Amino acid sequence: VHLMESGGGLVQPGESLRLSCATSGFAFEIVEMGWARQAPGKGREWIAGIATDGAPYYADSMEDRFTISRDNGKKMVYLQMDRLKSEDTAVYYCATGLSATSDHYWGQGTQVTVSS
Repeated sequence: VHLMESGGGLVQPGESLRLSCATSGFAFEIVEMGWARQAPGKGREWIAGIATDGAPYYADSMEDRFTISRDNGKKMVYLQMDRLKSEDTAVYYCATGLSATSDHYWGQGTQVTVSS
């Protein structure tokens, strides 16, 4: 199982970013996927999961500024982040699994920094 995130960077508050996760080594189309993040000095926080049919599931703590999607043909999963805030600064991880309690394989993460 290989997961590789991309798309992170430095943005200003209010801007948007789209994170991508390229996958290989498993039957992507039958595996639920998700995103989590870890802010400096904090534990890993689950953001959202997406079922094999594309149905999204968001953690209760997440606002509606995040949108998860997938492309089974490209074996990719995405996280669209809008109206970013400084508190969104974190390392963002792609993972297998639908929720925080799922068994996970993790990518290495991509840094997102929101700062003016």
